[in-house]
Amino acid sequence: MTEKIGVVGAGILGLAVARELALSRGAEVTVLDKEHQVGVHQTGHNSGVVHAGIYYPPGSLKARLCREGVAMLRAYCVEHGLPYEEVGKLVVAAGRHERPGLAALAARARENGVPGITELDALALREIEPHAVGVAAIHSPHTAIADFPAVARRLAQDVAEQGGSVRLAHPVKAIRERAGKVEVLAAKRVFAFDRLVVCAGLGTDAVAAMAGRRGDVRIVPFRGEYYALAGSAKDLVRGLIYPVPDPRYPFLGVHLTRHIDGEVLVGPNAVLALAYEGYTWRDVRDARRILTWPGTLRMARKHWRTGVKEVYGSLVKQAFLDAARRYVPALTAADLERTHGGVRAQAVARDGALVDDFVVDVHGRVVLVRNAPSPAATSSLAIARHIAGVVPAPIS
Repeated sequence: MTEKIGVVGAGILGLAVARELALSRGAEVTVLDKEHQVGVHQTGHNSGVVHAGIYYPPGSLKARLCREGVAMLRAYCVEHGLPYEEVGKLVVAAGRHERPGLAALAARARENGVPGITELDALALREIEPHAVGVAAIHSPHTAIADFPAVARRLAQDVAEQGGSVRLAHPVKAIRERAGKVEVLAAKRVFAFDRLVVCAGLGTDAVAAMAGRRGDVRIVPFRGEYYALAGSAKDLVRGLIYPVPDPRYPFLGVHLTRHIDGEVLVGPNAVLALAYEGYTWRDVRDARRILTWPGTLRMARKHWRTGVKEVYGSLVKQAFLDAARRYVPALTAADLERTHGGVRAQAVARDGALVDDFVVDVHGRVVLVRNAPSPAATSSLAIARHIAGVVPAPIS
């Protein structure tokens, strides 16, 4: 009898998981999502960067799956004629005090097997980005950009071609295990699955609660806001320009990234959102749930100074401009236009720690992807293979 597996979430990760389960296990897969199209949230609200694996601790799941995922994603885009362009990335030290961090980053990148990493002085970095400044940089020539929403749409097509289905406008309302099945109520219909995989991103906690698995790691949403470079200012950036990241945080800081459509984004910041899909300051519908999680307040106590700085950056355009001008001083306020932002599903532990690695929990017939932060889109095909390996096999 054909195994029936449900997947909650039609973002790039949920669709990659569904495809992998159909291909590797021959399962009949059904993807459920409340939205009317695939990739609406994190998949459709990012800068489109295919990360090479520079930042992640060697030996971590992030590091391994990122390197595997890059190769798989590149091959997948070539196979299906999807946009994929190696524009290269510079990580720039703006001052001498950042040199040690930059050197450590270069060593980490090499340990992770990132190809082509070179260390540059102030003059050499300008050969790659003529309008950028800094005392030193590392260059990752194979860091790329892609169209992740297009990848998600192609994955959905793959699922259908393998005999599965992607059911949009099907919000999950209830989950229960009964008689050896996982029953899911969605859009007034009950689906019975042998296994259920939850890749719900910003909705992870709500779906986990329905499954009776609240857990000690919860999603805290952070809104990332962007400006776009206007007119000829786009010509000031050839590829990707990043700061040396603060090792205390899983966020990379305000950077300049060329998008696959030619747009150049400046951002994002990282502002605590008060709604799981809180794309604006006005949306506070989930404030009580977010703020009553003990980890949220403990996190705020540890990092309140950074939080104040991020809020200031959200409200004052000059703060964004100053951050961008550290690396491209020719930019002016007129060059920055506010554009769309996104919301990141950041897992936070009960003690307030920001969970940085991928977290996947197995509870009987239910598999919960608790944390899939950046580089989840880059790593989606590799994460899918990893998750398929932990989904319990059918009982013969």
